[in-house]
Amino acid sequence: MATTTGASGGSAAAPTTAPGVPDAAVSQLLPLELIDRCIGSRIWVILKGEREFVGILRGFDDYVNMVLEDVTEFEPVADGRMKTTRLEQILLNGSSICLMVPGGEGPIPTTTSTSSS
Repeated sequence: MATTTGASGGSAAAPTTAPGVPDAAVSQLLPLELIDRCIGSRIWVILKGEREFVGILRGFDDYVNMVLEDVTEFEPVADGRMKTTRLEQILLNGSSICLMVPGGEGPIPTTTSTSSS
């Protein structure tokens, strides 16, 4: 446990973890480590703007540019529904990614579907 020194020069114990949780029980997971654990599984990616993608993460780099396969793109249309487009593979620019949900299935599509190869 860490200690701090008060104004009077005495030492007071300052907890470094939540009360009742031993220091060894706390583990740290860095963001890129979490993304690395998702390789080979489905991920839901929400971009700045209104586009969303669900696909299998095949790879990424330090800038979080991502390659997804077996992709469904979700894009809102004027009447409030979601247009879905199926893609074999896509490269997403990391600077446009707003949120990633490991294991996510995306929004519930309410319909207009197109396919692209």
